[in-house]
Amino acid sequence: MEMEKKEMACEASIPISISEAFFLHLICALGLALAFWIARYIYSTDLISDPSRTLFLILAIECPIVILLYSRYRTDRQQCSYLKAVARGLLGLPAGAVINAFGAIVLGAPVGAQYFVKTLNWSLVMSLFNIVPSACVFGSSWRDWQRLFAYTKPNGTIDHMICIPAHGAIIGAWFGAWPMPLDWERPWQEWPICVSYGAILGYSIAMVASLVFSHLRGSQHVKRD
Repeated sequence: MEMEKKEMACEASIPISISEAFFLHLICALGLALAFWIARYIYSTDLISDPSRTLFLILAIECPIVILLYSRYRTDRQQCSYLKAVARGLLGLPAGAVINAFGAIVLGAPVGAQYFVKTLNWSLVMSLFNIVPSACVFGSSWRDWQRLFAYTKPNGTIDHMICIPAHGAIIGAWFGAWPMPLDWERPWQEWPICVSYGAILGYSIAMVASLVFSHLRGSQHVKRD
């Protein structure tokens, strides 16, 4: 009972409608599309021909969008100002990159000087997908991090907006890694090209899924009332 009250209090402190969540995800998706457009039509490159530069462009465009938008929904508004939430997101970016890079290397990502920049930019983009939003919203609240990433128990719209896309990016990257060891000898099989495509696709699909889950949850609450 006490836990339910705390969760309700948390949701009440960061109210967000489905339409607002939709526009937030839409802006993030447009940021990704803009990054690919700039890479292709201004720098004449893409993830296959130059993954490092393309991932850096995605990071440069998407990072301020994600941090500035998600910082508006920080849970501890009384103790944390908007600028402090932005700073938490900036600190969460490299911290999350270390976690993502470590996980990728443990699971078989290539290691070496020639892969350093590629792995760095990929891990920063992954951190933007799965760590930075939580850092902006929850800060160092271990209970919230554990609830979303250890127990996978999102509560409310903002939790779905963070939890589902984060898991979608990870699952997408995992599926994207499957073709890498195959002997097809295609350029897109190199690290981290197919993994990046998988992560971005999984993240995009999960953004839509988070809206669906939030809508269904809201409908259930209305029926109960």
